[in-house]
Amino acid sequence: MAETPQTQKDPLPPTQPGGFDLNQPSIISLLYLASFVTGITGLVGIVLAYVWRGEAPVWAQSHHTYLIRTFWFGLLGSVIGGILTVVLIGIPIVIAVAVWVAIRSVMSLVNAQKQQPMPNPETLAF
Repeated sequence: MAETPQTQKDPLPPTQPGGFDLNQPSIISLLYLASFVTGITGLVGIVLAYVWRGEAPVWAQSHHTYLIRTFWFGLLGSVIGGILTVVLIGIPIVIAVAVWVAIRSVMSLVNAQKQQPMPNPETLAF
């Protein structure tokens, strides 16, 4: 029997299925983002962040710290901005705090999808 030369290339390695990984930090981030519409899911998110903090995988522990700090500083900024709306300076403060919370939630969501820890969870920057 004559051997036939292999004319086909080696098959490509199997690709990982696409989609959204619904891990703990992703759930908390989505709850924070949903709070812009519902107003209450942020409270559910902070409770879950505290409950899941101890049992989280190593990469997710930094997300929990980051998201807990996001909630508390966001709440503080919102309260200060809310009080200062009396003198109209509070309106831009509330808007800035909302943008800050949204950006931090999305940053955590993006890193959680890659299952990468947050680079510096103690920072107030992005």
